[in-house]
Amino acid sequence: MLELSIRHRQGDFRLEADLKLGEGLTALFGASGSGKTTLISTVAGLIRPQEGRIIFNGEIWSDGSTFLPPHRRRIGYVFQEGRLFPHLTVLQNLRYGERLLPRAERREDLDRIASLLAITDLLARRPSHLSGGEKQRVALGRALMASPKLLLMDEPLSALDSALKAQILPYIERIRDGFGVPILYVSHQVEEVSRLANAVVTFDKGRASSVGRPDETLATVLQASGDLPAGNFIEAEITGHHEADGLTEARSSAGPLLLRRTHLSVGTRVRVFVPVSDIVVAIEPAEGLSALNRLSGHVRDIGEGEGGSVTLTVDCHGQPMVAQVTRRSLRQLALEPGKPVHLLFKTVSIASEGLFRQARGGSRSQSV
Repeated sequence: MLELSIRHRQGDFRLEADLKLGEGLTALFGASGSGKTTLISTVAGLIRPQEGRIIFNGEIWSDGSTFLPPHRRRIGYVFQEGRLFPHLTVLQNLRYGERLLPRAERREDLDRIASLLAITDLLARRPSHLSGGEKQRVALGRALMASPKLLLMDEPLSALDSALKAQILPYIERIRDGFGVPILYVSHQVEEVSRLANAVVTFDKGRASSVGRPDETLATVLQASGDLPAGNFIEAEITGHHEADGLTEARSSAGPLLLRRTHLSVGTRVRVFVPVSDIVVAIEPAEGLSALNRLSGHVRDIGEGEGGSVTLTVDCHGQPMVAQVTRRSLRQLALEPGKPVHLLFKTVSIASEGLFRQARGGSRSQSV
């Protein structure tokens, strides 16, 4: 358990946080400059907060009279860029992660970590001969080789393109599920948070709040954020696969869903993210369209959107879904509270990078 009750001012910026964070991966989510990196810097011991205290598993890391230096906190830190030592090989970079640790406290095995992160064949290379994705996997391995009590990741995928992000995400899932080390993960990308996070802390102008499940905390925040995509979180269960079509079928309270083919077993619980911008609203069942996902419900509420649009909240058998339409569509379709509607979206709208896996009967997630 990580307990923070801190106040810290840097120039005109003030950070305020009163949090209790548990196991799994906790995402620190918010716009750039909202205080996420400042918070994990205080946790790492790189910044001493001016007020308050930080306690980890009953050990005081920082208060008015005590300040534990970074090397005594046993924290693994993964930055936006790999920050590998260019003159060292991959093997030497990995070993550097454990060099300050007494041998009796070294609990991680090099072969296990190299295999987990698929870097065994890279051990003799230097960073200049690695791709961006390979560098980040090595950086993850170096952090794990320090046998950390807590792992901090500061936007570790922000410097990678979409293809490389898709390669790295499964490895972060494996770390989340297989090491039993709590993780603080800084991000302002909803797809990453949706896929990885067990809990979310939201940030707004230096104030940290809203600890909870992503589907409990992000929906409201996203709708209120002008520069972040709004979307819907749906809890579902894998019910089958259609190999020939490259599809996976899932059951949710809102209705049946078709996802892009996954390797998840039948019965696996998942949380999917569907962007508002990908949803089409119809007042009659639509035929002759490529959109395979079709949920039915009735309009529950109509609110103001952005750029002259309106926001619809649709009740799909108890599952609230948010969609946006233009004012012209609102008039032409005669949309009003209580009116039956159909929500259409493509299978490709449910991005694999936004699919959180949770195994049946347990709290841990299952990686593809």
